[in-house]
Amino acid sequence: MAYQQSSVHAYRQTSVKTASQGRIIVMLYDEALRQIDAALGLLGENTRELDRVNNALVKAQDIITELMVSLDLEQGGEIAQNLLRLYLFFNDRLMEGNVKKEEGPIREVRGLMVDLRDAWKQIENVTVDGRAPTTGGVNIAG
Repeated sequence: MAYQQSSVHAYRQTSVKTASQGRIIVMLYDEALRQIDAALGLLGENTRELDRVNNALVKAQDIITELMVSLDLEQGGEIAQNLLRLYLFFNDRLMEGNVKKEEGPIREVRGLMVDLRDAWKQIENVTVDGRAPTTGGVNIAG
């Protein structure tokens, strides 16, 4: 069992280390959406384990914060500024949904994040001269 877990961990590390910037952004969105879905699932069950709801939403907020700090506001121009405002909005709404344990604000963020994730997925799939793009207005290296 430990060998299997270490193999999975090694695979995940390699996947992240060798991924393009666009792929990493999509992976971050995917994980944030998984966390949001986990929180919504628990809230939908009227769970008493509100700490699990909190933990999932805090993880989603951490991912959104990582997306936020990775923006290159100089090169990204207006698009980066707009993404920054959206990410701030997402974190505010997730915090509100978490504090009040209400699904509405969380679902609102989820819907917008799905749209953005799909847009990033399309960007990721665009190729230049047969190669995946490696540069852009977003610098996720930090």
